Amino acid sequence: MQAEVLVPTLNMEREQWLEHRRRGIGGSDAAAIAGLNPWRSPVAVWLEKTGQLQEQEDSEVMYWGRMLEDLVAQEFMVRTGKKVRRRNAILQHPEYPFMLANVDRLVVGEKAGLECKTTSEWRRNEWEEDRIPDECLVQAQHYMAVTGYRGWWIAALIGGNKFIYKYIERDEEIINYLIQIETEFWRMVENKTPPAVDGSKSSTEVLKILYPESEPDTEIVLPAEAEVLIEEYELAAAEEKKAKERKEEAANKLKALLGEYETGRIGDRLVSWKTVRSNRLDSKALKAAHPEIYQEFARESSHRRFSIK
Repeated sequence: MQAEVLVPTLNMEREQWLEHRRRGIGGSDAAAIAGLNPWRSPVAVWLEKTGQLQEQEDSEVMYWGRMLEDLVAQEFMVRTGKKVRRRNAILQHPEYPFMLANVDRLVVGEKAGLECKTTSEWRRNEWEEDRIPDECLVQAQHYMAVTGYRGWWIAALIGGNKFIYKYIERDEEIINYLIQIETEFWRMVENKTPPAVDGSKSSTEVLKILYPESEPDTEIVLPAEAEVLIEEYELAAAEEKKAKERKEEAANKLKALLGEYETGRIGDRLVSWKTVRSNRLDSKALKAAHPEIYQEFARESSHRRFSIK
């Protein structure tokens, strides 16, 4: 099997590239659809593909990831002796045209590709020994599904000072699973049927974007499933309250052990209770003393408050 070329990308403007990406499921989308991306939910991907949500703006992390991609690829060649090249095209699965791949590099002389990553120090443990983050593993298997390749290399620069590279073999069981869930997902995109929301931060943010304002004095009769959801919410809230109380109790006991000391050490753990000073604007005092200045700089904001009574 050989991937087809959806469109060449050499010298393509970013807006054009994003538009072509919306025509299918890419490697970074696959992990979100599988529920393995901690930053994106399936419903967020669905909204992007149906044109209801703009592609995520570049963050500092995403920007520097792109800027450092070539450096990571160069270092991979130095350490392995392998040669890699760019594939300036969005590739497409010949049987499942909605499965797309915009690969970082292909390895010359091998049926393999290279994915270049940069990540922060706090994620170092996810790469230790033979570990690979789930979203990276799924992304690599998605690329192998599209290209038909037998393996994929991942090279990562961690915390700006730790370089690693690992090889992922093609796994037909994972690939068949990805084809199944991506086929089902793309059918929902074509039918304009949204996937279920989940408890991820991404789903929470999406709901804020979709429904930013409530219609005053409006009410509906909720379906029967709402009873189950309310019970789940109230049970989770009660468990959360108990967990918070246990957390505060442990913290207070540790504070009592510290007393006037700023830090305490036990084994490889450091407990800290530091004095932090900052200057904050007292908006109530400002409003009372200088109402005209307060009014000049006051800005109205709104949000939707959720509650069950």
